[in-house]
Amino acid sequence: MTVSASADGMWSIGELAEQAGVTVKTVRFYSDRGLLPEAIRSAGGHRRYGPEALDRLRLIRSLRTLDLPLPQVDRVLAQEDAPGATDALEDAVAGQLRELGTQLSSLRWREAALQLLRDCTPGERAERLRLIGAVSIPPNTDALVRFWRHVFPARLPARLLSTLLEAAVPQLPADPTPSQVLAFVRLHAVATDTRVRDIDIRRLASRPPDGTCRPAVLYEGLVEACALASADVRAQRPPHAGEALDCFVTAHAALHDTRDTPAFRRQLSAQLARIAHPLIDRYWQLAGELPSASSQPTIGAMDDWLRAALDAEVSRMSESGVCAGHDPGEGRPLARA
Repeated sequence: MTVSASADGMWSIGELAEQAGVTVKTVRFYSDRGLLPEAIRSAGGHRRYGPEALDRLRLIRSLRTLDLPLPQVDRVLAQEDAPGATDALEDAVAGQLRELGTQLSSLRWREAALQLLRDCTPGERAERLRLIGAVSIPPNTDALVRFWRHVFPARLPARLLSTLLEAAVPQLPADPTPSQVLAFVRLHAVATDTRVRDIDIRRLASRPPDGTCRPAVLYEGLVEACALASADVRAQRPPHAGEALDCFVTAHAALHDTRDTPAFRRQLSAQLARIAHPLIDRYWQLAGELPSASSQPTIGAMDDWLRAALDAEVSRMSESGVCAGHDPGEGRPLARA
């Protein structure tokens, strides 16, 4: 039923409420918050509203239906009164979509975690509950970033460190499977393991003859070597000699200001076989189970491929009678401590 305005073109609070299909209490609430100002007050002090109040009240109800908080509603209404202002409604909608995306991601992670617990054996349940309880839902990768900030050498250039962190920290799926939830919570456990303090990749085991230490030289070269090996690793081609391996060896040689020779390769292969840490190995295994690894191999997978290519070439050199020479000194690989 439509309520006509009175002779002066104004509505009482009750008439406006009836016209909009809300309660008088709702109209009074928005009026008291300053969102719905009355046009005038009657001689008896009663609120009177003009026809434009109905449109404003309907807009308020629409915005509140979208769960916009009152401060954002206020900003949108302020823009209605100042058309040249920033698009407050667009900003509010974008903010709500981001918040809703977070909520949906949280629900999907929670669902997958519950399925993981439902489908495991009673003997597995206690450990999985402990792992799940150690992460936030939805999770973030802050612990993984802290892990690698400890592992990577100090004083790397900011650009290089950013490149390394981007490659080392996997992206998390918005809609994970139970197995991906399990991989991530285990990965988080690795990143927060107290044994991370034992990983000493910061200090190279042997310094160059001049006493300096230039880890950035090594890491710049290893990033390039991994990029060159990426296509072969993704295609699951057997490790082989070529540009990627040459770049890998050159990076280690450059660290100690020496040359890439058959003797250097032979001894580098032996040294890299002795450099390992179970947390690093476990990290790359679990990172490879997350979806971001399907489009780009992990650093660990590329490092393993390059090492295997070096080992295979050294074996061929040994079979052909190429002898080892001087000790090149120890260089640390990108994915091992």
